Amino acid sequence: MCGRFAFYTPAEAVAAMFDAELEGEFAPSYNIAPTQPAPVIRQGADGRRNLCGLRWGLVPFWARDAAIGNRLINARAETLAEKPAFRRAFRKQRCLVLADGFFEWQKAADGKTPWFIYSPDRGPLALAGMWERWRAADDAPTLDTCTIITTRPNNMMSALHNRMPAILAGTAVGRWLDPATDVAELTALLEPVADDMLQAVPVSRRVNSPANNDAGLLDAISPPSQ
Repeated sequence: MCGRFAFYTPAEAVAAMFDAELEGEFAPSYNIAPTQPAPVIRQGADGRRNLCGLRWGLVPFWARDAAIGNRLINARAETLAEKPAFRRAFRKQRCLVLADGFFEWQKAADGKTPWFIYSPDRGPLALAGMWERWRAADDAPTLDTCTIITTRPNNMMSALHNRMPAILAGTAVGRWLDPATDVAELTALLEPVADDMLQAVPVSRRVNSPANNDAGLLDAISPPSQ
């Protein structure tokens, strides 16, 4: 599962990195939680990409209530093509959810300790995602939402949790966003990344509360007792 993440690299730099147009403004956020805006890159039918903010927690187009999104912040890679909540978005509405790192909680002797997982070069990670557009009624405003796809863990992550976000890099980014990519190739992209692509440090339990949102949440603490 991926239940919190951070995004603080200047959005203008990230948009340039992914050849995307920037829509809106992004303040640094060190503790993005479900239902909050998440930085997302989508690709239109014309091939142009945009970086925008979508509410985290996917609401399928057929949902009666937007509250279903609270339970759909993640989607398992193994069942995307068959789950009613995800199969349309998997085929037609894929995106990248951008993160400078994400949090995972590990069981310790005195409770669960959060860890911050990030790229060794401190650059943003492109997490495989999907998006949907929903409206409560025909005359109601639309709501665009997203979810983060998870896969089995690599060796490093398995010590912390039994799932991890599917992370895309290199040519996989373009293939994931390309509407012409077939399902078999898409599925093959959702493998765990190599261990050396990520680092992890234990951090303060202040991150447990979404009310806390400052750079100090990323400071390493002493490793927990097991």
